Amino acid sequence: MKIFMLNPPFLPKYSRSSRSPAVTKSGTIYYPLWLSYATGLLEKHGHEVLLLDAPAEGLSIDDVIARAKTFNPGMLVCDTSTPSIAQDVASLDRLSDALNGLRLRMLVGTHPSALPEETMALSRNIDAIARREYDSTLLEIANGLDAGQTELGSVAGISYRFGDRVVSNPDRAYIEDMDSIPFVSEVYKRHLNIKNYFYAHVRNPTISIFGGRGCPNRCFFCVYPQVMFGHRYRHRSALNLVQEMEYIKRQFPEVREVLIDDDNFTVDQEHVIEFCRLMVERRVKVAWTVEARVNLRLDTMRMMKKAGCRLLVAGFESGNQAVLDAVTKGITLDQSIDFCTNAKRAGLRVHGCFMVGNKGDTRETIEETIRFAIKLNPDTAQFFPLMVYPGTEAYAWAKNAGFLKTEDFRAWLSETGMHNCVIKNGDMDSRDLVEFCDQARRRFYLRPRYFIRKILDVILHPTELRRTVRAALSLVKHLRGTR
Repeated sequence: MKIFMLNPPFLPKYSRSSRSPAVTKSGTIYYPLWLSYATGLLEKHGHEVLLLDAPAEGLSIDDVIARAKTFNPGMLVCDTSTPSIAQDVASLDRLSDALNGLRLRMLVGTHPSALPEETMALSRNIDAIARREYDSTLLEIANGLDAGQTELGSVAGISYRFGDRVVSNPDRAYIEDMDSIPFVSEVYKRHLNIKNYFYAHVRNPTISIFGGRGCPNRCFFCVYPQVMFGHRYRHRSALNLVQEMEYIKRQFPEVREVLIDDDNFTVDQEHVIEFCRLMVERRVKVAWTVEARVNLRLDTMRMMKKAGCRLLVAGFESGNQAVLDAVTKGITLDQSIDFCTNAKRAGLRVHGCFMVGNKGDTRETIEETIRFAIKLNPDTAQFFPLMVYPGTEAYAWAKNAGFLKTEDFRAWLSETGMHNCVIKNGDMDSRDLVEFCDQARRRFYLRPRYFIRKILDVILHPTELRRTVRAALSLVKHLRGTR
């Protein structure tokens, strides 16, 4: 079966795979992560796949159609996101008109997983939606089409068109054997140009991979655990992950860092230590960065540093404990302080994530958050208004409370594709929340202490120069525009 896996055209450098899809202020552009993993599984089982990332390659829909006609697929799979959904469906419509050999046209991603019936209603050309974790779903469908089976009634995890109705089959069970999924870096090697991708907090060129899926934590705003991969962490074996790091070292000598982008790589700290032990024993000299929880122990941090970890990305979110409790973050302010102290002791950098407009936030608590970020003093920080996506508790809260200003999903982005706040919170309008974030960035980054620290950092660590300059130029351009 020939399968066309498409990250459709939208805005230049638009990241659908991001937890909050947008064109970023820092210039970050994500790999098409989940399309790539599914591509690897399909190819492993003998299917011929074309994976195309239109935003990363700067392709128009006409360019995509030309590539698709040459490939002549029998199955089309389009990735989607909340802000781009209307344009993504329009792209699927154009491809449907242009390709005569299509037997099935599908959408995947968080948005159609959360709103399958509403999404199917956007076009008669959408034959089905593969909800949630879709790798095995696509494989079952492709195998069936190859065998001449077109009936979808027995396929778990899909919503499909049956006459004038939309039928949603039961959810598919999550993949338990994570080692059964091929290395995504092998897929990148065959299909993508890694120079198209950039992560502001990581040394580039970089490769982005996952060590597992799902997250046991219950943050009310986080879309992937709630909508795609569930609240149980399923990780690859330590050996399997190390073997992919070895593959990257061999096949991508230009890569300067690997981003292990799990929602929380450090859920199982003994597993992390085992991974680090193998990295040290096998002498795998690869720098890497992970998403971490602030309950990470100092001994684990030190082992991570020894194994090549450079940076921890942590969600601190708020400087007010009541707000953290209201959004079920499950951490304390003291844990965050200890985390930053221990990271410094272990020689690890920290990228801090902060949010405003959460449940329980007021002007006073947001000011506490800005002051807390400055007190923690991570190496870099990001500040965003709460972005609510269908399928999350945050979206339901905002809608039920009357805080959601619009349900026009394109409004989730500005005209240039950057995040646009669509909620109000009490007496704070969306414009207030955006201004709070702009103010926080200025106060955090324009401190003399921060400037001096960064100058010394680049002098002491010359390898940080390229990443720092590129991210700084993008940020300064934004800060000037928000004065």
